[in-house]
Amino acid sequence: MIMGCGRVGSELSHALGEAGHDVTVIDKRADAFDRYPPGEHARRIVGLGFDRDVLEEAGIRNTDAFIAVSSGDNSNIVSARVALEHYHVPKVIARIFDPRRAEIYERLNIPTVATTTWGVKQMQLMLLHTGKEVRESLGGGDLLRVRVPVPAHLVGKPVLSLNVVGHILVAGVSRGGKGFLPAADSTMQAGDFLIVMIGKDNMDELDALLEAPGEHH
Repeated sequence: MIMGCGRVGSELSHALGEAGHDVTVIDKRADAFDRYPPGEHARRIVGLGFDRDVLEEAGIRNTDAFIAVSSGDNSNIVSARVALEHYHVPKVIARIFDPRRAEIYERLNIPTVATTTWGVKQMQLMLLHTGKEVRESLGGGDLLRVRVPVPAHLVGKPVLSLNVVGHILVAGVSRGGKGFLPAADSTMQAGDFLIVMIGKDNMDELDALLEAPGEHH
């Protein structure tokens, strides 16, 4: 169930529908469905996403996941809390624009996507750490999941040689469109991308590990 049929809600409904999921989209404005049409087979409900009558009509009691992506932080968090605390939906996610609120909502056990914080981190990373891409922010922004291309000088070296206890963990390897969890004998190959879990303050340390001998920035 998706609350909010803007650009994100619409695109998400298409993606989930194409993946074979039954999707219901709720929006308080009927014209939202015309402006950003949801997936072809998505069910459309007009109403407030935190109104229990609307949620009941939409089938909240049989919903596996509730995603709040309307244009208002307050609407997103209220509807997410209703889905989580009243209907006990197994998976609940809320989009948050104001990064100062994200930590508060995490204390309510509601996973949040803080789009402003995410965008700022991506731009900083692209500017200061060439080649790296933030894929996810966790723990109130203290942990990052980063996708990193393997540099040529590390080809053939053990994947786990980049691990630094408490700072850096190579959690996976993407190779040829497929992924795997590295074992003790896994080595890096040309064209690989590493999926790295890293503390927000340890990016320079990762840069140093990826840097070719003799390189200095």
